[in-house]
Parts: sequence; structure tokens; C-alpha cells
Amino acid sequence: MTEPVNIICMKWGTLYGPHYVDRLYAMVNRHLSRPFRFVCFTDDAEGIRQEVECLPMPPITLTEKYKNHPWRKIGLFNPTLGDLSGTTLFLDLDLVIVDSIDPLFDYEPSRFCIIHNWTHPDRITGNSSVYRFEVGADSYVLDRFYTESHEHWIAEYGNSQTFLSNSVKDMAYWPAEWCVSFKKHCLPGGPFGLFNMLKRSRVPEGARVVVFHGHPNPDDALAGRWPGGIHKQLRPATWVADHWQA
Repeated sequence: MTEPVNIICMKWGTLYGPHYVDRLYAMVNRHLSRPFRFVCFTDDAEGIRQEVECLPMPPITLTEKYKNHPWRKIGLFNPTLGDLSGTTLFLDLDLVIVDSIDPLFDYEPSRFCIIHNWTHPDRITGNSSVYRFEVGADSYVLDRFYTESHEHWIAEYGNSQTFLSNSVKDMAYWPAEWCVSFKKHCLPGGPFGLFNMLKRSRVPEGARVVVFHGHPNPDDALAGRWPGGIHKQLRPATWVADHWQA
């Protein structure tokens, strides 16, 4: 019998409600054929569906200003994560799974796999919305974090995923077509930007996960909203409803 794999996510603060966790679980359940354990590390488990195991946030010491920023994700590189062990796939809450994620467990086994950041394809920079690792195998990442002050790493790398990408020793990138950006790959482009933004978005062929980094979020895209983007137009991404559901 195939050993269960781990799917983990994190929820803290009030930016994402429990329905984001619920829908992420449902998408995984629909698009992963092997047995899995789904764990949410959170500071508030209220309202999260019972199939999801909720564990306390992994400990990490951060500058007060950044205590609720994505730097908290570096805490996942503690030597232990509750009683989890083995192969683990981390998924951000603000994404939509559109096809099987089984290949994410077969690709480059035993290596740390991450998205090659779409905005800096010429750099060693991953996007940590989707990455796979072995629990405890890369605890040196957190050890490195503590060798300097948090302010030092912010000044050197700016954000946590750049720090992570430059700390992991054996990193591989997912095939480019598997994990795509909603803004970069799903929206129509070309020289007539405003006109093209009024066209409908689409899921590129070969995509397995669509990442909604920054704005809009999946619920915004579904409703045709772009928060804070007064000069940005967006037609409702009706295809989101086909996948982003509990």
C-alpha cells in the first residue's frame, strides 16, 4: 500500500477565512489519487472542516513588524513539525488546483522542488506558493536564519522566498507549465493591455495549479474584482467556480 503523503498549509491572522482552507482541502481531495494527510498550521482553527488536522503555528522569532508576513513560513523548516514525517507538499491558500497533483510527488524525488519565480526567471528565485520537501531534511534553512538578525535577511533578500531559494542546498524547479500565475499566464496579454484585460481569462494547457499571488484573490477573480487596481479591468473568471469549491 502506498504510504500517505502530507499536504500542509498555513493560516494566520484575518486575511483568509476558514473557507479558503476548506476549499483547498476539497481541491486536493479531488485532484490527488494517493492517500494523504492534510494539516493546517494555524492560530485559529474555528470554522475549518473536520477532515483538516489543525496544529499550532511552527515557532519562529521574527521582527515585530513582520510577525504576520510570509516570513512565518520559514518556521516550517523546524527539525520537527508536530508528528509529521516524510514527503510533504506545501500549498498557499490563494491558489486553485485545476488538474491532478500526483506528478508533484513523482517529479525529482527526494529533492526540494519549488516554482521558478515567473517575475525573475533569470535569477535563483523560487515562488513558495507550491513546494515539496522532506520534513526535517532542510532544517539548516532555519539554522541559517538564526545566524543573523531578521533585519539582516530583510536587507539582503527582501522577502522570505528569496531567502529560502538561496538557502536550500539541492533545489529543483517544477516544469514551467505545471504551476502558473493567474496574472501572468491566465490573463490575455499583448500590446493593447486595457482592451485585452476585457477579454476572458483562461487556464493554460498543462497547468495543474493556478497561483493568485498578490491581487486579485480567487474570489475576486471569480467576481471580476481587482482590489486596489482602479486602472485594471477584469472580467469574471467563471472557470474558478469549477474548481474553487468545497
